[in-house]
Amino acid sequence: MTTKLEIQNLTHVFNRQEVLHGLNFAVNDGEFLSILGPSGCGKTTILRILIGLLPPTSGKIIKDGSDITALPASKRNMGIVFQNYALFQNMSVLGNVEYALKFNRELKSRSRDIAENIIEQVGLSEHIHKKPWKLSGGQQQRVAIARTLALNPEIILFDEPMSALDAATRLLLRDEIKRIQKQFRSTMIYITHDQEEAFALSDRIMVMDHGMIQQLDTPESIIAHPANTYVREFVIDNLRLKIDSLAKYIQPEVPPPEMAL
Repeated sequence: MTTKLEIQNLTHVFNRQEVLHGLNFAVNDGEFLSILGPSGCGKTTILRILIGLLPPTSGKIIKDGSDITALPASKRNMGIVFQNYALFQNMSVLGNVEYALKFNRELKSRSRDIAENIIEQVGLSEHIHKKPWKLSGGQQQRVAIARTLALNPEIILFDEPMSALDAATRLLLRDEIKRIQKQFRSTMIYITHDQEEAFALSDRIMVMDHGMIQQLDTPESIIAHPANTYVREFVIDNLRLKIDSLAKYIQPEVPPPEMAL
């Protein structure tokens, strides 16, 4: 596997309090990595530093072997999908997806074709001229994903993109994100507090607590070999509670009685 992104001794101090404590981890090319943890654990701070919206107090961000720690967000070739969609409500779906392309010298002349193609690939062609407020939450999030994909970023960051959606829409969008990742061969880093979501989507999961990495491993390894009590309680026990709470409502299938000859 090729390393796409390497984080070296990343720290961040805010109001004299260390929010991130010397983090070290790597993300492989084409990998889906979830950063899983409760509110306030530092996961969104990591995302903001990676994309270039927030400078680290110390540490390095290495992408494809080059130090990008001091580069502005516009030079990092990363895209971000926000929790609240961040769409222009006065623009159509096409206008939203095409907007950033118009400011790119290399893509400006082909902006309309690129936007229409991406909109088709995320299944929104029939809504291409609608304003965001006429779309469902799941459709708006797909517009936000299409807008990010249009610039062809090497890495896509997701900041809890499904937390405002209902359960049924989350399941559909979860499948859509995995399909998009495979189709575009994207490297994706996904911020979430939902254990089930992380396990359904990820190649690997980085479990966070109080600005520190508790475990970084495959879903299977985390279940089989939790690194400590925190991982066992926050991840495994919570997943088990969800399963147990639903199990009493699901009756085992009873095979039909054999027909008498």
